[in-house]
Amino acid sequence: MMGERTVMQEALFYSFRIEDHVPQDHLLRSVDRFVDLTGIREHLKPFYSSTGRPSVDPELMIRMLLIGYCMGIRSERRLCEEVHLNLAYRWFCRLDLDGSVPDHSTFSKNRHGRFRDSDLLRKLFEMTVERCMREGLVGAEGFAVDASLIRADVHRQRSVPGEEGLPPEAAGRAVAEYLEVLDDAAFGGATPVEPKRINLTDPAARWTAATREAAFYSCLPSAPMAQI
Repeated sequence: MMGERTVMQEALFYSFRIEDHVPQDHLLRSVDRFVDLTGIREHLKPFYSSTGRPSVDPELMIRMLLIGYCMGIRSERRLCEEVHLNLAYRWFCRLDLDGSVPDHSTFSKNRHGRFRDSDLLRKLFEMTVERCMREGLVGAEGFAVDASLIRADVHRQRSVPGEEGLPPEAAGRAVAEYLEVLDDAAFGGATPVEPKRINLTDPAARWTAATREAAFYSCLPSAPMAQI
């Protein structure tokens, strides 16, 4: 006999646990076992007002940020949408089905403002390294340096001499915002050497002839040093 599609009907009560719908081998389950964010509220306390409406939980935003890194979600707007829709992401963020996800603008303002001013992300990195040391994953006996070069997707001719600096008219809104939030070390502030050429497409790229092929613009990996 031909089956008939069951039309969805609203129920008065539902018996539903997000825990039951997240696979045991899901990547976020493995990550969650080692995530300890109990100290971030105390660290951020001086950067919040003692009056006014309660803010978005900073631990929620940090967990969302971890999801973005683990799952390769680079857009804050898309990250908020994915956390809203994905049960595993909600589980990792400790959100129920009716738990509200922060607006992408709130998420962005905190990440580029309060989190940056408080040096929270560096604090989280140090906490992660300490946890790895306790678990025996890091011995703190040396450093491994990733000296690989990543070819920058830029035009070789679109550049200016390093001593002249980046001309104001060459920096559009996107580039200006990028330079605003860029760490000095990433832009070359960690070395007193002045770059010979500055590329207008990607000012962080550097002209190099480190390989046997023709010189080209390149970038270093985002995490060049790792403790071992």
